[in-house]
Amino acid sequence: MRDLRPYVKTALTIAGSDSGGGAGVEADLKTFSAFGVHGLVAVTAVTAQNTNSIIAVHEVPPEVVVKQIEAVAEDIGVDAAKTGMLSNAEIVRAVARTLKRYDFPLVVDPVMVSKTGVTLLTEGAIGVLVDELFPRATLVTPNRFEAEKLSGMTIRTLEDARRAARAIAEETGAEGVIIKGGHIEGGDAVDVLYYQGHFREYRAPRVEGCTHGTGCSFSAAITANLAKGLSLEEAISLAKEFITLGIVTGHRIGHGHCPVNPIAWLEIPAEKWRVYEALKKAVREFERMNPVALIPEVGANFVYALPKPYARDKKDVAGVKGRIVRYGRSVKAVGPVEFGASDHLARAVLRFMDFHPEVRSALNLRYSEGLVEKAEKVGLVVSFYDRREEPPEVKAREGATIPWGIETAIRRAGRRPDLIYHLGDWGKEPMAIIFGETPQDVLRKLSLLLK
Repeated sequence: MRDLRPYVKTALTIAGSDSGGGAGVEADLKTFSAFGVHGLVAVTAVTAQNTNSIIAVHEVPPEVVVKQIEAVAEDIGVDAAKTGMLSNAEIVRAVARTLKRYDFPLVVDPVMVSKTGVTLLTEGAIGVLVDELFPRATLVTPNRFEAEKLSGMTIRTLEDARRAARAIAEETGAEGVIIKGGHIEGGDAVDVLYYQGHFREYRAPRVEGCTHGTGCSFSAAITANLAKGLSLEEAISLAKEFITLGIVTGHRIGHGHCPVNPIAWLEIPAEKWRVYEALKKAVREFERMNPVALIPEVGANFVYALPKPYARDKKDVAGVKGRIVRYGRSVKAVGPVEFGASDHLARAVLRFMDFHPEVRSALNLRYSEGLVEKAEKVGLVVSFYDRREEPPEVKAREGATIPWGIETAIRRAGRRPDLIYHLGDWGKEPMAIIFGETPQDVLRKLSLLLK
């Protein structure tokens, strides 16, 4: 069998297990996988936790933690490692002593307190962490509160963070320190890195979403990219982009702090390809069906959105660039399938998904009374909205008409519509839209109307 070790990079997480799957080794392994890195584990503690709290902690004996590290390092090999929850001084000391025997990059996430306020590192262990593990670290990744504890400084601004990062690095011997900006004042979330005598800032919009496991996933993303051979600055840049996406697309589960979504980094490109291929095939089939009489004067479009939670705006909806038009006696897509190619129809399907997330595809057609009658006759659920009933405040808002109309039609139907139409307005062509779970579902409904 061919030796794949030069091609398969590995990353080791030395941390606690989160039974809720949102943080700890579970988050780390998901993150490693998202970057195509094989994950290795040395479990330091088993926690019984969920999105609300940590209910119980069972610490692994230090010698067993050491054996886990040795087992994977000596057989599989480690390209980079990180530490998370180390729990007590004995585990910290054992891990630090063991890691001195290896020269792979090490990211230390000084996990002290959980998001729910539970202590994850005993007071006596903090000094051991600083004295024995920080000098071995390529990077230390404290949040604001951890950095205040480590530096003895109050941190409110970016300038405070710079001073603290430098102090922690110079006083402990850590090669680099990055203070995460999630809890620091400012419009953006800015992380401050002090590395090799220089400062660098990593800036991203401050986004709303799920935050359980952010520290674990961020440090794991840095570790994974160090394992792949990236420089520290490059690894942090990717990790910043990764964690921002993970927060926005977090899984809204549980009743407390919902977890970030590390798999979004991998899943969105995969879903985009599936959506693109499915819609491209459906557009070709639509052309073969050749429903010339159903093409509106403004042209038709055919769209397919990413699934929730990834479908957030029109760039997450694939459509036909330039629309689909009548070309003599045939139907022709003017351009290729692209994400962000549709505006009106994308807004329609996104609003529909707010009520029925499984309905991700739509096709607009030329309205006629006969079309509506045929739809009702073949058993499709039909609804409508009247643009003359549009409230003035909606009409005054750019791009608000279509979402308002789709919502109005859905509420009017009292169930999931298959076809929604409107009769137009001044300068607006009447239109009908078929909705379906997939492009093939839309074409199935269209075929009923063409029989």
